Amino acid sequence: MSDDAPELRASDADRERVAEVLRDALAEGRLDMAEFEERLEATYGARTYGELAPLTRDLPAPGVAPPAVAPHKDAAGGGSWAERIVGGDGSSGTAVGVLSGFQRKGRWTVPKRMNCFAFWGGGELDLREAYFADREVEINCVAVMGGVQVTVPPGVEVAVRGIGIMGGFDQREEGVPGDPGAPRVIIKGLAFWGGVGVERKHTRAERQRLKEERRQDRLERRQARRELREPVREDAADGHRRMLDAHEDLLGRHGHGHRRRSEER
Repeated sequence: MSDDAPELRASDADRERVAEVLRDALAEGRLDMAEFEERLEATYGARTYGELAPLTRDLPAPGVAPPAVAPHKDAAGGGSWAERIVGGDGSSGTAVGVLSGFQRKGRWTVPKRMNCFAFWGGGELDLREAYFADREVEINCVAVMGGVQVTVPPGVEVAVRGIGIMGGFDQREEGVPGDPGAPRVIIKGLAFWGGVGVERKHTRAERQRLKEERRQDRLERRQARRELREPVREDAADGHRRMLDAHEDLLGRHGHGHRRRSEER
């Protein structure tokens, strides 16, 4: 399988070779089961070399020893974003939906220049798990009585340059600053009696992780408040016991004095 011809059709043998690399990675602990299943599904659904290449880009090739792991890791510029800007030509640079639809999602590589056309149809470009062929990519969207939806992950800078004629070109994400080292996505084109939507959204896994973090944070705050209230309750209980003891002692002395006066009479 060659990265030099990303648009060439992949064969069943190509897909099987990628699947074998994924199985080895699962057995060696490089992938967990969820990642393995996701990549395997994408492997058997891939049509071109460009769609297959990102699935094993971060895994060692069969028969090649992985590099030794150093005791420390140097910080890469841009953090995890540096790993997602991979160079090359990327996946197919054209997506067309005429009386139908198209979809790009999961782990695919956004080319430097991409053209999308929807006529009486719809298309979806999901960049949340995508790789990027360059630090800056350009997506040209033309929607005629149809629609194109572009979803980007938080941290990516979006520049919207399209126009709408009796249609809409979503400008809400324009001007939102990106993370250092993150790619920049320029979305341009035309919406005529149609629409091009742009939204920023976490992946389902990331939403679940953030939800779990918030839940854990709430539990920790609740536990901290409980620990702060516990000494107050104990002090109040001690004070109540001391008050009861004093009251019983007072009643005891009063009763003893009453009995002594009765005996004297």
